[in-house]
Amino acid sequence: MDKVTTVIKPSAGWRSIDFKELIRYRDLLWFLTVRGIKAKYAQSVLGVSWAVIQPLFSTLVFTVVFGNLAKIDSNGVSYFLFSFCALVPWTFFSATLTDSANSLVANASMISKVYFPRMVLPLSSILSKGVDFIIALLLLIVFLISYRFVPSWQVVFLPWIILVLLMTSLGIGMLLSAMAVQYRDIKHAMTFGVQLLMYAAPVVYPTSNVPEPYQQWYVFNPMVGVIESFRSVFLGTIAFPYEWLAWGTLTSSVLFVLGLFYFRKMERVFADVA
Repeated sequence: MDKVTTVIKPSAGWRSIDFKELIRYRDLLWFLTVRGIKAKYAQSVLGVSWAVIQPLFSTLVFTVVFGNLAKIDSNGVSYFLFSFCALVPWTFFSATLTDSANSLVANASMISKVYFPRMVLPLSSILSKGVDFIIALLLLIVFLISYRFVPSWQVVFLPWIILVLLMTSLGIGMLLSAMAVQYRDIKHAMTFGVQLLMYAAPVVYPTSNVPEPYQQWYVFNPMVGVIESFRSVFLGTIAFPYEWLAWGTLTSSVLFVLGLFYFRKMERVFADVA
């Protein structure tokens, strides 16, 4: 019987995703995803309830501070629903950003000892947060029923909205994870950076509060289209923002391609500096 020899060579230049390789390592991707879910809730008294508690308590704080005290406009709906609808995608985005940015550094021992497609690490970090996102989305549906809100027919665009959210999260996550291997400052700056990014997105305020001259640039932030699309679909606060979501799709695509190629380019040095 002929022997099969596998030769592993260092990557060079800019490369795209090797889908065949990812498929071969799908079991590892599944294992790391499940491990990420278990690690978050292991030895936790409340377990998966934390997926509900985090956005719920943030919404309550925002409602008191920004809704009741600051009197920020909520487009004619309850500020509680207004902010919670934004926090469903935002919580997923911020959590995946933090986890994927630290994924390579946290698994440095694996990188230096065993070969596998490194993209599995940030990808598993993002997939493991999918459970929290689904739970928060179900809770949003419960609140909508309680407040007697009926989603508009544009709910059919939800896969498009989620795709933009995923591309943005994965694109920035791959970029930051590759940078964090060489520059450990990324890890320390993540908490501060995510907080700043939240106020650069319409989480606690509507996009209509942004001055008109700045809105043409503001909508290039992909989370603007995602968050306002969520509110349009579930709350009907504004007409469905096709243009904002289209610009967000363009920006998220650029971020995804940039993050992908930068990650693949730097992949060959991960084991040396991790």
